Amino acid sequence: MLEIRRLVLLRELAIRGTIAAVAEALNFSPSAVSQQLSLLEKETGMTLLRKAGRRVQLTPQAEVLVQSAGEVLDTVERAEARLQASLSVVSGRVRVAVFQSAALALMPATLRAMAARYPDVRVEMVQREPEEALRETWARDFDMVIAEQYPAHAAPHHPGLDRRPLTEDAIRLALPAVEAALHPVASLPEARTMPWVMEPRGAASRHFAEQLCRRTGFEPDVRYETADLQAHIRLVESGNAVALIPDLVWAGRDTSCRLLDLPGLPRRTIFTAQRLAGAASPAARAFRDTLEEAAATRA
Repeated sequence: MLEIRRLVLLRELAIRGTIAAVAEALNFSPSAVSQQLSLLEKETGMTLLRKAGRRVQLTPQAEVLVQSAGEVLDTVERAEARLQASLSVVSGRVRVAVFQSAALALMPATLRAMAARYPDVRVEMVQREPEEALRETWARDFDMVIAEQYPAHAAPHHPGLDRRPLTEDAIRLALPAVEAALHPVASLPEARTMPWVMEPRGAASRHFAEQLCRRTGFEPDVRYETADLQAHIRLVESGNAVALIPDLVWAGRDTSCRLLDLPGLPRRTIFTAQRLAGAASPAARAFRDTLEEAAATRA
């Protein structure tokens, strides 16, 4: 019989690409990972890995085992969820990946409600960029992800992830107050002369912002790049930049920024995703329902 833990290591190698990355993710030494994979080759009597420069490449036989390992892990996760569901008290751990504005606007109320209703559930939260977090949830680093999707920029789909809409928010042009502005601006076309702050290249919000400016007829002068939307707000409030900012960012705070509607009134979609294999987990279900209540209350 094949050793399941070695199958899992092979699957991790397929996901993470290098033995060093597998070792780091699982707190093993690289030599221990290599040894276990060599033992798996002996168990199967087949070549599973080939050297490709400084990396290793999975053979077709290894790919078969990777798919089977995923199916085994799904079966185990479903069994654990059913076992937890047989108890009279909702308990367990929920690992959540969340992007910054959702962490600020939605998580405090959700965590308070979870602590009051389900004291035996431990919620662990890590801030991650949505596209990275979706893949990591598929890879089993997290149980659930709160992610976002901008107009005309679909978030990636991964097999076995169940998506559920959470909320939407408007995206607006944030401008400095008139008295703070170096060059007063009253519309998106007029913002062509202003410095912009945007998230780094590759972010969905950056793609959306640049495309909107180009459709309006200009290339934005992006002088400031940061993934921290709180920094965006300070740069706009201080009169140093303009930005496109979703409404959720303003939850629970006042601002001196002027907020202008954009052409077509674009909206960002916020959603949750979790593995279908873990959908029956009472702790995950309780968290997802509580989060949806918090989002509905905010709306």
